[in-house]
Amino acid sequence: MHSRASMLASLSLLALTIAVPAAAQDATTEDEGNIIIVTATKRDANLQDIPFSINAQTAEDIQKSGAVTLEDLSRNVAGLSVQNLGPGQSQVSVRGVSAGQVVRDQPGVKEQVGVYLDESVISLSLFTPDIDLYDLNRVETLRGPQGTLFGSGSVGGTIRYITNQPKMGVIEGSVEANLNLVDGDDLGGHLKGAINIPMGDNAALRAVGYYTRYGGFINAIGPAGKEDINSGERYGGRLALTFEPTDTFSITPRIVYQKVKADGFNRQDVYNLYANEFTTTRPQVTFDEREQYLLLREGFDDETLIADLNINVGLGGAKLTSVTSYINRDILVSRDASALSGSVSVDLGFPDAGVLLPSNLVDTTDLETWTQEVRLASDNDSPFQWVVGGFYSKVDRVYTQTLPTPGYDAFTNQYFVNACNADPDDCGPGGVPLTAADIANGFGPDSPYNAFLPYDIKQFAIFGEVSYDISDALTATAGGRYYDFKETRSFVSGGLFANGDNRTDSTKSSGFTPRLLLSYDVSDDVTINAQASKGFRLGGVNDPLNLPLCSDEDEALFGGFQDYDDETLWNYELGVKSQGRGFTFNAAGFYNDIKNLQVTLDAGTCSSRVVFNVPKAHSMGVEFELGLQPADGLDLSLSGSLIEAEFDSTLPGVLAATTGIREGNRLPSVPKFQLSAAGSYEWPIGDAASMYVSASFQHVGTRYTQPADQENNPRTFVHGLPFGGAPADAATTVDLQLPDYQLVNLSAGVDFDNGLSLIAYVNNLFDENALLSFDRERGGRARLGYTVGQPRTFGITARKTF
Repeated sequence: MHSRASMLASLSLLALTIAVPAAAQDATTEDEGNIIIVTATKRDANLQDIPFSINAQTAEDIQKSGAVTLEDLSRNVAGLSVQNLGPGQSQVSVRGVSAGQVVRDQPGVKEQVGVYLDESVISLSLFTPDIDLYDLNRVETLRGPQGTLFGSGSVGGTIRYITNQPKMGVIEGSVEANLNLVDGDDLGGHLKGAINIPMGDNAALRAVGYYTRYGGFINAIGPAGKEDINSGERYGGRLALTFEPTDTFSITPRIVYQKVKADGFNRQDVYNLYANEFTTTRPQVTFDEREQYLLLREGFDDETLIADLNINVGLGGAKLTSVTSYINRDILVSRDASALSGSVSVDLGFPDAGVLLPSNLVDTTDLETWTQEVRLASDNDSPFQWVVGGFYSKVDRVYTQTLPTPGYDAFTNQYFVNACNADPDDCGPGGVPLTAADIANGFGPDSPYNAFLPYDIKQFAIFGEVSYDISDALTATAGGRYYDFKETRSFVSGGLFANGDNRTDSTKSSGFTPRLLLSYDVSDDVTINAQASKGFRLGGVNDPLNLPLCSDEDEALFGGFQDYDDETLWNYELGVKSQGRGFTFNAAGFYNDIKNLQVTLDAGTCSSRVVFNVPKAHSMGVEFELGLQPADGLDLSLSGSLIEAEFDSTLPGVLAATTGIREGNRLPSVPKFQLSAAGSYEWPIGDAASMYVSASFQHVGTRYTQPADQENNPRTFVHGLPFGGAPADAATTVDLQLPDYQLVNLSAGVDFDNGLSLIAYVNNLFDENALLSFDRERGGRARLGYTVGQPRTFGITARKTF
């Protein structure tokens, strides 16, 4: 705890050093145009008045930065980190609270950062929708646990996409067209539009539509090879209608639809069973940057439908809000798993023809979610403010996984014949050989692995928060949330690689998460905030290991992890917010004391993953955001975070080296240091237009994909696969520390008074090949690679508002 005390003391000194010169300045009045109103406390409030650490990226910020995804935005937000795991698949962490890589076949893992579209929770671990940023008012990042008002999944923080709402009596809109060139050889672009239409005196309609085509930049070799294999598209829209018959009553129904498709993944191979430098009877291959090997084409499909209803009723001194949300999502992840299946076939002694069978791993997620929140909040100027509410959610999630491999049953049947002939104990009933149909457990033919996992998750919560102005300068806030959760999961599996499971497991939990905040106004322009708050992430049930694939050692190591408990976190925070003539400066220091951190472990040869509770871990650090306007038209910004996120527990025996869970090892996917700097200058050109130039620099520090990557690194992966003339002891050595990377973006534009804007830009100016995560198949035996970022991209955009 001495680290926490010294860190908070340092920040207190920082707050005072900022406060004194700021308070000494002439008092200034904020320009209304520069005030950012946020709703992070379930009420409208000035960003600078929120008593905890928060960032808001406005529509102008988003446009000027050229951000089109949450990952783009994250590099401009201190303490926010997004781990890109492929199209539509990303993990978000705030302030270093990270459990590592979650992959597509872990549907029971809960998110650590809650994501909201306005009032509707849309977060889903790994598959949180990457909502199009067009016609957004802002994106809020609430740092630290937000369990009191935003519930489970907000243990690290909360991200809120805030859309522009329908406006009464106003016709307005915009249209935007873009064309871009990715990696010098593939075109992308988009066409987007938004319109607001009054519907009489008491209603308004706002509609948004968009289509985006993503240029590819990964080249594939092999039978399914193609250049720019990972191109894709995103299209959809939002339609909202607000009916406001009186000043105290409004109702807003809305529908959101989005479809994301990708033709492949942003994976750069290092080693593949079929393409490597060790084969002698097949062509030897050394992979170039942004290159992979495919026997089969891959793809990703994500169709999302959101329908919500927001009702607000003024009750005289209080406001009643009801939010009803329905989400339906269908997700398909189709991968070339030939190397995975082929590696097992090598182990089973299949002939080359069986090893070379194309094998398609098909993951589907069918999600249906209902949520209801009702809250009552004060609506007056009293020094005593309050909010109280209830929340209910029901999630039905069906996850399936199949491995269609045409022709595989014939080789499986021959394997059983050979096994029975060699040892009668390996025969089936009656002393006859088993067949693939005998172990299918009701699934279809020619699929060596099949799984069916329906989830039923229910949660109920009540929450409340009160604040009181103790004096003109001091405000205290206290709140809490009680939650009750139950999850039931069935698991059915079949096929040669499966156990033939047919089981149902349940888990449940309940708890209380409090929050206490103090806010002190040192002067009109400087505020110091202190916070102690608790967050939680719900536990769950692990899937059984794929025992037919496991080595004896891996079965012994990982076979005992059946379920995992709730993850909890206490956050202690001290921050300063200041503003003066031409500047704003916000900073915070924090210490997160984490219990039962849910860490994902790769169960080696089993081609399985399990979640394990680490008794103790912590993250602590400082974050800052500085905005300057030293001259008319000149805007400068600088933000950064320095984070220490480490385990405070060591697992016994060989588990420490196998899992990387060792005291002092870093939590995965989190950079120690992240920095963003940006500047823009705008000046008039004639009487009816202005021009601007903008530049940004983003630095992301080193990271690890999984905790175990820190052990025995650089790591030598012994493949043990005598195929294609490669020796059984062939090995590939890889540095598993993801290197830091720097991105430089430039843009220039002209804004005309008639609403027309023309912009030219280049992103990733120096064509940095950023390694975003490490990808391995079957513990590294079958395939090794990285997910990589987008290369240099040139683009032009035309936008018209009216």
